[in-house]
Amino acid sequence: MSERRTIELVREGFPRPAGMDTAVSRAILSRVSDGQLPESLRLHRPASIVAFGPKDRLAPGFADAVGAAAAHGFSSVHRLAGGRAAVFHEETIAFSWAIPSENARTGITERFDEVAAIMVEAFRSLGVDARVGEVPGEYCPGAHSVNARGARKVMGVGQRIVRRAAHVGGVVVVGGSKRIRDVLVPVYAALGLAWDPDTVGSLEDEVPGVTWDEAEGAVIDALSVRFDLRPATVDAGVLALAATLRHDAEVAPPVGAGA
Repeated sequence: MSERRTIELVREGFPRPAGMDTAVSRAILSRVSDGQLPESLRLHRPASIVAFGPKDRLAPGFADAVGAAAAHGFSSVHRLAGGRAAVFHEETIAFSWAIPSENARTGITERFDEVAAIMVEAFRSLGVDARVGEVPGEYCPGAHSVNARGARKVMGVGQRIVRRAAHVGGVVVVGGSKRIRDVLVPVYAALGLAWDPDTVGSLEDEVPGVTWDEAEGAVIDALSVRFDLRPATVDAGVLALAATLRHDAEVAPPVGAGA
């Protein structure tokens, strides 16, 4: 039997200013890559943001997409992981997992499989018919999305590889699926991306009354089956580094756009 990994579990969020959450995750990833921090996982409640991927930034309608997000009350940031535009808000759980690895490219699929399996177990414990796989027409499509009933996406995940570490990050939609549909319709239209708004789901849509705290607890329980979790906080050094990275994470709205 392989030895259980110990993971530092951070439950702190830094939702404001808009780019700080992403900057903190990037700073932790940098420290893990440099060997200054052990394997670390953040679970937190984010602010209302649309996170744009590298391909989104190249789209002719990118500025219009940022403006559409602002008009719906969402700030815009650059994604730390790959993928297309994804939505975070106060009824979602953001997760950011920094995993040390001397050759991180060799374990990409295994890390995706691991996260998807954890989320499926967590969601099923809440009563959701959770399955791994892309729903045709889903936003930010991916083979390791987790859906409900094969019909609606409830978790999305992306990955980024750095020199000696990997970042696995994404979002669990606990509630507020309508907010995601409402903002992504104009955002994806501006980016020229086809998708089906009916594929957006949430845990609450499947199990009415489920709370954010219950969903977070289910995810932590599923993690605890596999790993030794050690509660941790974001230290001053990480916060200082994040402060220098924050502006790179933020996307300024076009002049005249407003929430």
